[in-house]
Amino acid sequence: MIRSELIQKIADENPHLFRRDVERIVNTVFEEIIDAMARGDRVELRGFGAFSVKKRDARTGRNPRTGDAVDVEEKHVPFFKTGKLLRDRLNGEA
Repeated sequence: MIRSELIQKIADENPHLFRRDVERIVNTVFEEIIDAMARGDRVELRGFGAFSVKKRDARTGRNPRTGDAVDVEEKHVPFFKTGKLLRDRLNGEA
């Protein structure tokens, strides 16, 4: 499912809301999650999962084409851990 499909589904299920309002709500939710993660905060959606940022230390990697050693800088990467309800539902337990 992509963002526009999510917006359309929510708009279809809530005919009293205008599509542009649903779009604004969905975009605001995503922006708030992105902003929180950019600050290094953890975002938890109960039953769904938690978004967090993990730090990867600097290391020496290898260029796969030449085999030469390459310095890889420290970086921060997004991480998602599923919640119990989502995990159970995916495994047919709920």
